[in-house]
Amino acid sequence: MNATELMEYRRATIPVFNDNKMKLGVFGSNCSNGCTITHAETTFEATYEHTLAIAQQADRLGFELLVPVGRWRGFGGSTDFNGTCMETYTWAAALAAQTEHIMLFSTSHAPTIHPIVAAKQGATIDHISNGRWGLNIVCGWFTPEMEMFGATQMDHAERYRYAGEWIQVIKRMWTEQGFDHHGEFFQVKDGYLLPKPVQQPYPTLINAGFSPAGKDFAAREVDFNFMAVDTLENGKAITTEIKQLARQYQRQIGIMTYGLVVCCDTEKEARQKYRYIVEKGDWEAARTILGLLGIESESFSEQHLTEFAERFIAGWGGYPLIGTPEQVVDELCKLSRIGLEGIILSWLDYNEEMRYFGERVLPLMRQAGLRQ
Repeated sequence: MNATELMEYRRATIPVFNDNKMKLGVFGSNCSNGCTITHAETTFEATYEHTLAIAQQADRLGFELLVPVGRWRGFGGSTDFNGTCMETYTWAAALAAQTEHIMLFSTSHAPTIHPIVAAKQGATIDHISNGRWGLNIVCGWFTPEMEMFGATQMDHAERYRYAGEWIQVIKRMWTEQGFDHHGEFFQVKDGYLLPKPVQQPYPTLINAGFSPAGKDFAAREVDFNFMAVDTLENGKAITTEIKQLARQYQRQIGIMTYGLVVCCDTEKEARQKYRYIVEKGDWEAARTILGLLGIESESFSEQHLTEFAERFIAGWGGYPLIGTPEQVVDELCKLSRIGLEGIILSWLDYNEEMRYFGERVLPLMRQAGLRQ
């Protein structure tokens, strides 16, 4: 298929390539606490039964994708944030068998799984789902997780070289037969994989690359980059940069983001709920995460550290959507205008708050032209 034929095929068959201006997804429903590092009360729990209910509700509402967090151990603190976490290949396979339209992604740390195994598992889930599976590539930034596997943490540049070769082997497994690969990290003799994936030329690939190396990796290798948006101005600049990078590789790439929804009948109620999430926050776990990400006190004032920590407590550093249904849709329109094609959402109480989102926010999104 040429580029035009490929895009027409994807638009017709793969949910994340449909014509909705703002695609919608659910983020982090496979892990304890989801994306809120807090003791605020919620019915959410990281059980299969509960995440299945969330997935099926998102499916009924017409959401395009489910993106899990890939986690092998918690972040400590009083919540042990994300400590209970369902493995994402088996999670996606199970949900694929019990949903109809939504895409299921597996979030995979490249250093923790051989590319031949990842390719085989992914192709299998793509068949189970009839072409609704995708791969979220993570390089492995949480050092205690890598050390738990007995691996020495690679430096930043080496992690992206490793991930680049890792996904190249996977792509070859999905599209070739009988190939040899001799690389820096992997040796493959007579590569063989059947069945090939349903999606052509291979399943949808996503990544959240923020650094220069991460943005370059996304531009070269994946279909969608999921970036953190702090301000609309910065978001627009990064969106433009990544798309220009992709064009240098003769490629097209979509840009999405992620965010926490706190939506109520009144703005006052929504802001009170947001402040309660922050007030009940697990600051120890949040600061552990900031330290692991390199956001150290030597580089930022105490005020800025507190602001960063609040963003992570309430939404893992994502874009906050706080207010009435009309205000939430207004923010989504702003994100669309800077070039974003979708957003994966989290809530303090996923299953309960998604009902309100479906009843009150989705109709306004359709009126605004963001959804069909």
